[in-house]
Amino acid sequence: MKKVPFYAIMTSLAFMAVSCSSDDNDPEEVLEQEVITTMTITLTPSEGAAVTLQSRDLDGDGPNVPEINVSGPLTPGETYTGTIVLLNETESPAEDITLEVTEKADEHQFFYGVSGGLDVTTEYTSFDSDQNPLGTAFSITTGEVSSGSVLFTLRHEPKKPNDGSLADAGGETDIAVSFDLSIE
Repeated sequence: MKKVPFYAIMTSLAFMAVSCSSDDNDPEEVLEQEVITTMTITLTPSEGAAVTLQSRDLDGDGPNVPEINVSGPLTPGETYTGTIVLLNETESPAEDITLEVTEKADEHQFFYGVSGGLDVTTEYTSFDSDQNPLGTAFSITTGEVSSGSVLFTLRHEPKKPNDGSLADAGGETDIAVSFDLSIE
């Protein structure tokens, strides 16, 4: 009978213990990011017709560019009430992602970036439970005749509170759309 050295047996047992260990008992939770195909922003003035901004990208990250539409110009010296609706139109009926964003308000925030000389200011009117900005509702006040763009960006898990900038907020961008606007 041949003797197997003690260290060879121990090495084999250690190898089997490591190779058979189960690290799958606590798998990492996979968080699905919301699918957002359509962003519709409605700007309602105190008097007159609402202005609608819409971005629609039914193929998501596919080869087609989003369709971006603005229904008309803004009026100088007006304050508009703004609302944002997010949809996933890959499902039928379309899923209202705005509901999820509102339910998880502490994990989301919209940011508004104005550029190109457009004379507007924005103000948050919707907040999370800690009174940090959410931004699904806001106001936009127009100044003088001008043109430029507004970038609407939804961040997932931003730092809250933050200084109102994307750089300070961090997090992941769920959707970002720039709309060319004019005040006439």
